Amino acid sequence: MATLTDSAFDRSALRPRLAVTLGDPAGIGPEVVLKALAMRDWTAIADITLFGTRSLLHQTAAVLKAEAGSIPPLDVLNFVEILPPLPLETVDFGQPSPATGAASFAYLQAAIQGAVAGNYDAIVTGPIAKSVWKAAGHHYPGQTELLAEGAGCDRFGMAFVARSPHTGWWLRALLATTHIPLSQVPEALSPDLLTQKLDLLIDSLKQDFGLSQPRIAVAGLNPHSGEGGQLGREEVDWLMPWLEQQRQRHPQVQLDGPIPPDTMWVRPGQAWFGTGEGAVETAHDAYLALYHDQGLIPVKLMAFDRAVNTTVGLPFVRTSPDHGTAFDIAGQGIADANSMVAAMDVAVAVAVGRGG
Repeated sequence: MATLTDSAFDRSALRPRLAVTLGDPAGIGPEVVLKALAMRDWTAIADITLFGTRSLLHQTAAVLKAEAGSIPPLDVLNFVEILPPLPLETVDFGQPSPATGAASFAYLQAAIQGAVAGNYDAIVTGPIAKSVWKAAGHHYPGQTELLAEGAGCDRFGMAFVARSPHTGWWLRALLATTHIPLSQVPEALSPDLLTQKLDLLIDSLKQDFGLSQPRIAVAGLNPHSGEGGQLGREEVDWLMPWLEQQRQRHPQVQLDGPIPPDTMWVRPGQAWFGTGEGAVETAHDAYLALYHDQGLIPVKLMAFDRAVNTTVGLPFVRTSPDHGTAFDIAGQGIADANSMVAAMDVAVAVAVGRGG
């Protein structure tokens, strides 16, 4: 099995098939996709097909030619034309509408159908706005849930991956809970939920990254991990016993925790920036955070323009840039495409790791 290292990006013998959606037409998705395609010779490592509306691609290309310089020749791009259910002739960049929400939903639906049919090894999704989906009548918490539904998966997880430009160390973090209010997190957490998320994480580390004996850090919920029950009892009542059970279930995995949430991120920060002696060697292979901001505040502090959102548990690879639609700068040619490049890089490498 190939592992997610430099060599995985150079293996021309394996050319994964990527479906790349343009995201919300009024956002920066079309722009960062075209910029990403121009930033690298992808033909050597992947077969890439875009899912969207051709007129949108040409409209975006016109902006980029005027504002941002080089773009790939549009006539050589593999493209699946998706006619949106609502009229979308000319897009007003920065002005989302039910029509743009319907379009981005249709782009993703078509890509999912192609991946489920076995035509693609990975989907890279451009950014959408949940509120705009709702305005178009699609009431999903996000793209992840639509992907899972389309793939017939009831167990899936949201993980974030980034590679340090300073040390080459890989940051990997999975969220036990995602888009729910903080007040609901303690009730949402349970041994069964954490078992499901841990199993998904371990499977991904083995299947996608070639780590047969991974080291995983699990965060506590409360300050100082409850300090023996003085600052909250979740750790004492069930999190510590649950961890001991998981160590019995997974003897090949080093499970450390519950680690106080503030100090859990010290070593990965040192490994990322190269500031701690031996940090790269001693940092964990992955981190299990119990709620959204516990995981994503440190991830974005370290890797805001490099982090990649991945969905684990699907029968195909899914990645996306870790940013939103940025309607406020759409159509200006100034969007940063580095996160989209990273999303495509990771999709290629993980698909190669799976043998795609």
